[in-house]
Amino acid sequence: MSETDRPGFGEVLRGHRRAARLTLEQLAEVSGVSARTLSDMERGRSRGPHARTVTALTDALKLDDGAREGLIELARDGRLRDHWTRRSSPCELPRSVEDFTGRGEELIWLSELVYAESSPGVGVVGLITGSAGLGKTTFAVRAAHCVRPSFPDGVLFLDLFGMSQQPLTADDALRLLLRALGVADQQLPGDAHERASLYRSLLRDKRVLVVLDNAASEEQVRPLLPGGGANRALITTRRLLAGLEGVRRLALGPLPLPESTELLTGILGKRAARDEESTLARLAELCGGLPLALRIIGNRLLSRPDWNAAELAARLADEELRLHQFKAGDLKIANAFGMSYEQLADSTRRVFRNLAVAPGRDLDVALTAVAGEMPVTDAWDALDELVDLGLLQDGTAGRYRFHDLVRLFARDRLQEEETAAGQRALTERVTSWLLRMATTSGRWFEPGYGRPDRPDPDLAVLSSAEEADGWLRLNVDNWLGSMRAAADTGRHPLVLDCAESMHWFSDRWAHSPHWQEVFTLGAEAAAALGDPAQQAAQLNYLAWVHSVPPGDPEAVLRYAAEALELATRADATAQIAWAHEYSAEALLLLGRRDGAIESSSRAAEMFRAIGDIDSYVQSNAAITKCLFDEGRYAEALERYLGLLAVLDDPESGMTPSVVVHSRPLALLRIGSCLGHLGRRAEAITALSEGIDLVDGLRASDYRQADALETLASLLADEGRTDESRHAYVRAAQVFASIGDTTASSRCQALATAAA
Repeated sequence: MSETDRPGFGEVLRGHRRAARLTLEQLAEVSGVSARTLSDMERGRSRGPHARTVTALTDALKLDDGAREGLIELARDGRLRDHWTRRSSPCELPRSVEDFTGRGEELIWLSELVYAESSPGVGVVGLITGSAGLGKTTFAVRAAHCVRPSFPDGVLFLDLFGMSQQPLTADDALRLLLRALGVADQQLPGDAHERASLYRSLLRDKRVLVVLDNAASEEQVRPLLPGGGANRALITTRRLLAGLEGVRRLALGPLPLPESTELLTGILGKRAARDEESTLARLAELCGGLPLALRIIGNRLLSRPDWNAAELAARLADEELRLHQFKAGDLKIANAFGMSYEQLADSTRRVFRNLAVAPGRDLDVALTAVAGEMPVTDAWDALDELVDLGLLQDGTAGRYRFHDLVRLFARDRLQEEETAAGQRALTERVTSWLLRMATTSGRWFEPGYGRPDRPDPDLAVLSSAEEADGWLRLNVDNWLGSMRAAADTGRHPLVLDCAESMHWFSDRWAHSPHWQEVFTLGAEAAAALGDPAQQAAQLNYLAWVHSVPPGDPEAVLRYAAEALELATRADATAQIAWAHEYSAEALLLLGRRDGAIESSSRAAEMFRAIGDIDSYVQSNAAITKCLFDEGRYAEALERYLGLLAVLDDPESGMTPSVVVHSRPLALLRIGSCLGHLGRRAEAITALSEGIDLVDGLRASDYRQADALETLASLLADEGRTDESRHAYVRAAQVFASIGDTTASSRCQALATAAA
């Protein structure tokens, strides 16, 4: 059969529809493709519909593999035939999708681009960048249709095939654009520079929008840009094309959840009414804001009317299954990511795969170097390449992160391209490095450690406590994830060392939600190692976790009692004393002040007996806090002043780092006592000094927040309104940072009232 005798797409589609005994309207209902569009296809007006449309039809018609491939091939042939035979307009703008959703701010950006002024001879160019699946082409087409009335001489659209193995050359692109502008083939200049010159001259006196989709490089698009005047160019690309000069950039990001849900609902049409709104929202959330992922999930549900959306959401929730659920016919999210992956250098592909084992949501260059087994300088280059192709997102402070679905794709590539032994070795290397980094960082704050005398050459260099603090906070998801992984594989000494190293640092970040898990893992590791003294220490740390406001005194007593039993069995005097001290804090929270004083006094005597002056002073401070809570402010003030004298005495024997941390807290307590005694001026001085010292320690917590609120009230009583308002605002900020929204709102209201 000759090519001309071969049935066309429309004829074959009609045959399949009739064989399925469906009317146009019925097929439209189950496929999500409008009846009008189906009619145009069957009558030959649309010979090469988009791949996702064909997929929806083949699924709705329930075609077998042979019939499905035949229809897909006919559509592909039709698209190619349309592309190369429509000589009158080879660069026609595609139609926009009916269910386009969101991107309001981005559409405003484009409309501003249309009317932007430019310097003489400089064309206005908009560059839309973003990773695979974000809908860059769909957005550009929609935007071009929106502004089309502003371009009376037309809109030209050209796919540059930037992610294919053979992107369109600039010379071929110019040929197509010139043909669209009315230049016959025989009139095309043979020289590439002459073609570019003719192209710019033809555009000079026109008002045309040129949409260059899927660009590969700066070299490919530079000759295609207008030279000035009223013309505009719009480029879409996965690459950053950082070398393009004078372009206006728009980085397209994932859709917010409400818009994602709206898009999914629009794709589903009437089908959406069958599903709970919460289920559709959950599906949209699991798509990560990628329009392509939403389109695939919508098409899957449309093509299978009997499917339960909640069951699909449950499958997507399983990370091991999620990536493979994003496919509908020949439309696969992995294929979109794979096109970017194939553009990478071999060494960068390896880095990309290996980074999938990072436990946290973001990472830095040091971790990249460890995962890739390469120098940091090479890791920077790899990260730049991954960002350039949209496979990683760069954030602040040198941090990088995967989109959730890209991470799953990287994991899939790792499993396919690396041996099981290689994967185990990689995971062990990354886990070990992260735990050693965390342990070393935590010990910056532990008396007797601080800066390592002989730093581990394999670890990133931390030159100050501030850098160690920053590393721990930024990388908490990574090192805590590594603790979990090490616990699961029985590497208990590593887990216990890491948990123990966090004891002193945790007080600087008291309201972090991670300490419950950190010290639970530490206690379990100590139990597995048969070390009751260390297990008691970790349980005491858990008692501390539950003493941080708002506090859970019953949980504190429970952990302290368990620690006391283990410490007594191990004859670990220090941990026995700490169990009593934490019990005292719980009793104080419960209003049982006599019992609290008795427990703290017992702890103080034990600390003094073993020569632990640091802990002895802390226990005495706890006893004084009991007096304060009883309203015995004069007695409490006298004891706090005595405590301050010890802290200021270089011969006290206290550890300097403990003094640095304890002194501001003593000043805050002294200021509160003075305030209650009516000595406002002295109170303001003490509180201000203590707050400044806490700021220097980066240890903002409930104690600083309470002090700021007290200071604000005292300043107001003194008539220092502006200072009072500032203190209330700061108190509101600190309360908000530790999750106390009630106190934050109260302070914000007081700040407003003082304005």
